[in-house]
Amino acid sequence: MRQTTLQKQVRCKGIGLHSGKKVELALHPAPEDTGILFSIQNGAGSTFLTPNPEMVVTTALATTLGNGSECVSTVEHVLAAIMGMGVDNVRIEVIGGELPIMDGSAGPFVYLLKQAGLRRQSKDRRVLKIKTPVVFERDGKRIQASPHDGFTVDYTIDFNHPLIGRQQLAVDIDPDTFAQQVAKARTFGFLREVEYLKANGLANGGSLDNAVVLDDYGVVNSEGLRYADEFVRHKLLDFIGDMAVIGMPVMGRFEIFASGHQLNNQFLRYLYANREIYLEETVLATPQRQGERRKEAESGRDVEVTPSLA
Repeated sequence: MRQTTLQKQVRCKGIGLHSGKKVELALHPAPEDTGILFSIQNGAGSTFLTPNPEMVVTTALATTLGNGSECVSTVEHVLAAIMGMGVDNVRIEVIGGELPIMDGSAGPFVYLLKQAGLRRQSKDRRVLKIKTPVVFERDGKRIQASPHDGFTVDYTIDFNHPLIGRQQLAVDIDPDTFAQQVAKARTFGFLREVEYLKANGLANGGSLDNAVVLDDYGVVNSEGLRYADEFVRHKLLDFIGDMAVIGMPVMGRFEIFASGHQLNNQFLRYLYANREIYLEETVLATPQRQGERRKEAESGRDVEVTPSLA
């Protein structure tokens, strides 16, 4: 399985969730083994950030990456789209310090990626595999990961609200299932929280155009829900985006209960700090390439051969 990048660059503009101001995003093709690279534009030029779990500086309202001098906010939806649609190498140019919130889902970013098109590159795809089961728990919330030849997310939420309650969804993530079952699910919040945030100058860009808002009884948005279980679908989307911060595609089965951005990052930091125990970096080769690599191994070269997912 070869690495992929975009065929051409694509751009969009929108409102920043935090600032409420217009911000811009451009997705650019990138060479093999680049991974995900943020290019933050400011008056002095560009600052480049390569995501890793320790670069997450806050998870309040959204996931924010920073290096001590520059930061970029609300990265999880575009990262979810990149991982969900199988993009290995991309440069994400950001003007305005945060990603546009768009409609509160990853759907617009999936549309952008489809407009850009994908092309296969010459090198085999590198992935991180869960090699040892791990259970991570904090305050009644849990993330459990186990080895699996694929990327499966089984998510459960439990909210004390008549319209939400307990919802569970399991999805084997690939470009089709991500686009059809996950990408369009919007972020959500409660009216009492929105009023508090607005009163304290937070979430200045938040509105009914980019979030599902609930009062004590139901949905405030006139158009209602996109899915009956849109809430768990969006939490699943957020988890994929937060996992993408590790910088490479991931293979494993993940069972999650009541997590959020903060616990997602704590879990990822734990994996990253103990990667010798829980993670294995490997290469996914096409069947033809597997044969080539076996011949290379037989000739005396030390080459790992891993079965393809294709």
